[in-house]
Amino acid sequence: MMNYADEYKNSIDNPIIFWQKQAKNIAWYKSPTQILSTNSDDNRHNSSQWFSDGELNTSYLALDHHIEQGRGDQIALIYDSPVTQTKQQFTYNQLLEQVAKFAEVLQNQKVNKGDRVLIYMPMIPQAAIAMLACARIGAIHSVVFGGFAAHELAVRIDDAQPKVIVSASCGIEIEKIIAYKPLVDKAIELAQTKPQSCIIYQRDMVQAELTENRDFCWQTLMKTAKAIKAIPLPATHPLYILYTSGTTGTPKGVVRDHGGHAVAMQYSMKTIYGMTTGDVFWAASDVGWVVGHSYIVYAPLIAGCTSILYEGKPIKTPDAGAFWRVCSEYKVNALFSAPTAFRAIAKEDPQGDFIQQYDLSNLQRLFLAGERLDPATYSWLKDKTQLPVIDHWWQTETGWAIAGIPLGIENKTTKAGSAGVPTPGFKVEILDGLGKPVAANESGNIVLKLPLPPGCLTTIWQNPERYKLGYLSTFDGYYLTGDGGYIDEDGYLFVMGRTDDVINVAGHRLSTGEMEEIVSAHHDVAECAVFGIHDQIKGQVPLALVITKNGANIDKTLLQAELRQSVREKIGAIASLKQVLIVERLPKTRSGKILRKVMRQMIDGEPYQVPSTIDDVSIIPELDKIFKKDILAI
Repeated sequence: MMNYADEYKNSIDNPIIFWQKQAKNIAWYKSPTQILSTNSDDNRHNSSQWFSDGELNTSYLALDHHIEQGRGDQIALIYDSPVTQTKQQFTYNQLLEQVAKFAEVLQNQKVNKGDRVLIYMPMIPQAAIAMLACARIGAIHSVVFGGFAAHELAVRIDDAQPKVIVSASCGIEIEKIIAYKPLVDKAIELAQTKPQSCIIYQRDMVQAELTENRDFCWQTLMKTAKAIKAIPLPATHPLYILYTSGTTGTPKGVVRDHGGHAVAMQYSMKTIYGMTTGDVFWAASDVGWVVGHSYIVYAPLIAGCTSILYEGKPIKTPDAGAFWRVCSEYKVNALFSAPTAFRAIAKEDPQGDFIQQYDLSNLQRLFLAGERLDPATYSWLKDKTQLPVIDHWWQTETGWAIAGIPLGIENKTTKAGSAGVPTPGFKVEILDGLGKPVAANESGNIVLKLPLPPGCLTTIWQNPERYKLGYLSTFDGYYLTGDGGYIDEDGYLFVMGRTDDVINVAGHRLSTGEMEEIVSAHHDVAECAVFGIHDQIKGQVPLALVITKNGANIDKTLLQAELRQSVREKIGAIASLKQVLIVERLPKTRSGKILRKVMRQMIDGEPYQVPSTIDDVSIIPELDKIFKKDILAI
């Protein structure tokens, strides 16, 4: 068995040979001979293409291939919904039947290869079925998290221009039922681009009212649908668009292809997670996020595992033992979630009493990602579960882990506070502001040497210039992650946080710039600053500092409530803007830049340095008094 050092070196020194070998582990219609090529006339901003002359289909790989290998009766997908008291299991045969029929439903709605389908669904099996059905016919799906408000949905409709929207009559948040159809209707009304049709899965809790000649019932269409085969697709054909928050407030549509993605998913299940065919893998996330795409739907099925789709929360559905109950009931081998989920569990069950109530003998390890794993949560999990606790780091843009512990190669020691070592294929470096490498343990910009490995984004949907400018133009020959950190003397990576104004709320990247636009739009607000501050449960939450217009005769409590509600309506409840402080002025440089980082450091109790370019230094002690006065509220 090759050790980590050798495998990593081979992946960096001989990427073409390395990935050609990995590509042989999936079933191609036409095996690729062109392993790596570029798709650009501009060598400085080259966009890598992997396996460009190969042909395959992700839906075939995830379903048909396993049935052909005699695993049709193996459980492919387990649906567990404590909020509806529903449990359902699909074998590979049964899941294929549903996917192949819904693929024909989409074809009957005139969805063809290259057309977009927007999926706005709760955590139900039909979400995964719709994704796999799109892949089957070469349609490009764009899944939008079901918690987003109509405005956010409309922005994505206008960018992706879907021919069809697939949704459900409702979603459920613990005990609260949220009707989706009114949100879809409002989004379509707001959007400049209108879909040709909507397919609505009617749930028992709410029956959505369908618009004649535009909306169709999922169940009705499926009654007469016939299963169709997967079509061969070029490896470079887009599989999906997934929107991630940008610093400008305009979402970026990350594009992933079929070929590179499939090879990376297969490789990652073995190398990073140590999974083999037939294992039970649970990513406790949502299909609306990249983790849900990669590790609820695609990677486990491509690898021939059993995947769990969970419609519930880590707590209150019904209690802090929810995760351990699922792991015990389905004999889960590996659990993957965000630190915020385990912080919530630890808050409710500090002694870990629920852990002792369940048989976790099949659970081999815990994986965490989505935000930095703080040492306190790491230690609590290790102490209470006595399991390996593995932090790993990746982004929506990369689609899989940049760094972690490569269990399938070598079970290296974990370090508290570190995301592990670079994954084979990712050449991770730390550069200073001038693009020069820094020494071990010295902080700087975390960058990835080009070319990026298979599975990473190939472009930004309809905006390749934004891809170049946002990721490839800062340092020649490197992809800019937007995160800062350092690599220690043993080669372990420590990710310390974002270098832009995107914050991480419970594992969800949200743009503070977008929140500022919403807050500043209020008729009584003259100026504002929104930035992320530390939160024990969610990692970060946004805080808004607001200056009101001169002469505005307002009720401060009412203004605060209106601003919170406005952000909730336009972005969604996940924005968590609960704290709004009304102040007289904001700290700025002479050029007008607001010192958001300094204020965040003041509130979080971190050392901070006031720049010499500050306009008026007297504001710092002024703000310090305000923050100390309101610190309990914050």
